Formats: sequence, C-alpha cells, structure tokens
Amino acid sequence: MSGTSTGKTNAGNFFEDFTVGQVIEHATPRTITEGDRALYQALYPSRFALPSSAEFAKSVGLERHPVEELIGFHVAFGKTVPDVSLNAVANLGYAECRFHQPVVPGDTLRTSSEVIGLKQNSNAKTGVVWVRSSAVNQRGEVAIDWCRWVMVHKRDVEAPTPEAVVPELKDTLTPQDLKIPAGLDFTAYDFAAAGEPHRLGDYEVGEKVDHVDGVTLTDPEHMLATRLWQNTAKVHFNTEARPDGTRLIYGGHVISLARALSFNGLANAQLIAAINAGAHTSPAFAGDTVYSWSEVLDKAGTDAPGVGALRLRLVATKGRDESMTLRGDDGKYADGVLLDLDYWVLIPT
Repeated sequence: MSGTSTGKTNAGNFFEDFTVGQVIEHATPRTITEGDRALYQALYPSRFALPSSAEFAKSVGLERHPVEELIGFHVAFGKTVPDVSLNAVANLGYAECRFHQPVVPGDTLRTSSEVIGLKQNSNAKTGVVWVRSSAVNQRGEVAIDWCRWVMVHKRDVEAPTPEAVVPELKDTLTPQDLKIPAGLDFTAYDFAAAGEPHRLGDYEVGEKVDHVDGVTLTDPEHMLATRLWQNTAKVHFNTEARPDGTRLIYGGHVISLARALSFNGLANAQLIAAINAGAHTSPAFAGDTVYSWSEVLDKAGTDAPGVGALRLRLVATKGRDESMTLRGDDGKYADGVLLDLDYWVLIPT
C-alpha cells in the first residue's frame, strides 16, 4: 500500500541486539583510489614522505606506493559503523590494532567483526560492546585488524540485562608482534627528502616532543571525512542526533589530525605498524583548535635492514599545552586532552 513502511530500512543495532560470539559481515566493500590519497592530504596537513612520494616509497624497497595507513583504518572502520555504532553514544577506545601490510590504490577492503564482550551500564539505558574487526583485501589477505569498544543505546530499557563479558586485551603489542612490510629497507634512506635528520637513536624513552602547530576544526571538513569513509554514525553529521544540537567530531578525524601534526619532530616516523591502545578522552567540536605532542614510550630494532620501531604516546589537545601534561594530580586526564593514543611506528636506525 502506498505510503506504508515495509521495514526495509536499517535502524542499526541497539545494545540488546548484540550477543557474544556473534559474527557480522559488514556491507559495501570499498576500493582504495588515488582520490583517497588526495582527499586525505586535503583534509589533514600530512607531509610524511613515504605516502607522499612514489619515488621515495620505491627507494625504501616498496614495490607499490602505499596510501597513509589511517586511510585503510578509516575505510575499514567506517564499514563497521552501520552494524556496530550507528546508535552509539561514543566510541570509547581501541586495542590490538595491527597494520599487516600497506594498502595501495586498487586494493578493495572488506570488513567483518566478532562481538567479544558486552556490559550493560548501571543506568540501564546504554551498554558497552566490544568487537574484534578485520579488513581483508581482494586476495583474502588481512590488511588491518583491531579491537574497539563503543557505548551503545538500548532500544528498550526494560530489555533483559545480558551476562557481563569483558574481554582481556593486551596492554601493548610487542615489537615481535609487528608486521614489517615485505622489502622495507631504510639503509639508503633519504633524510633530506624526508625533512628531518632524526633517527631511532636520537629519541630517548621518556622524551616528549611538542609538535607546536595547531589546526582549527570545522564542521564541513569533518563531515566530508565521515562521508569519505562512509561512516554513517548520526552524531557526526546530524544536528538532531544530540540534545545540544551539535555535531560530534569523528574520533578518527582527531587521530589523523594529530598524526599529521606530529610530522614536526617525527618526520621520519614513516609507517604506523600498530595501535596498542587509544582513548577519546573528551569530545571535540567545530571551532576547537587541535594541537598534539608525543612521548617516547619504548624503542626496538627489527629484522628489516635499517628499520627500527618506536613506541609513542600521541596526545591531542584542545588548545596548546606547552607543559605537555597528560593527567592531573587526581589521575584524571588533564583539561583539554582529546586523545591518548599508544602506537608503534617504523623509523630509520
């Protein structure tokens, strides 16, 4: 009958729709193109030489010119949103994320997720869902896998409370867990082309690097980003999704901005190998100016010639904090901290 709803549209999953062990095959495989590279660099002030220059990529042993690692992550993450976080209050964190191999234009990524944990919140209106997601390319090879947890609305506050299952996740991946791209060789690394002379040995554990530069967030840019990655979370582009009528900046947008800003002081951190943990500690909105700083947490060698691994804490802040303070005396995140990301990068020795 004309005008009658047939229930064909997707309202997204609510907390009570998830069960531990459930496997979700996410729709819409996505082919990466050179357009993704160009748009990424238009959205974020990224200047890392390897994804910027095909010749630089060739000079360090890579057969094909990869895009930024976070392009693959955003695309793969976006696939999970309609099924996992369409009805989210907020994305809470990441763990055990590994970039198994570089993503290059022409690769088609397809993503699936397994529900590995559930815990209803005390207000009975929301709950936390943990998933382990994996993106594979057209050859069936894993490109990226990761865990994340998200707070999701309940459809019915009277729905039964599931048994709480909180997964045990690694605090950090070890250097042995990292996947080094085939052929990567930094022995003939061009420091002049890369923009800075600093090698693995120039960084000390405990050292902090103020990346100095800032970028002011705008609604058009972050909404363009969410659409580019086909991220359909309502809170990012629909002013009716939040009671205060504001659009919540996509957390991945803040990650990419902070990573791009880290070039100033970490220009030779060419490849992201893994994300150990991540937390979006405060919401970000249009008009906020994002700065970043890094702390060196660990360093190690690898089996690849001339390639070292540097473990960093990347912190994004609303407004510049020259003191680079992560937490206050009370142990809580300092005012203005937006992102706390623990990750491994590959850098010349």
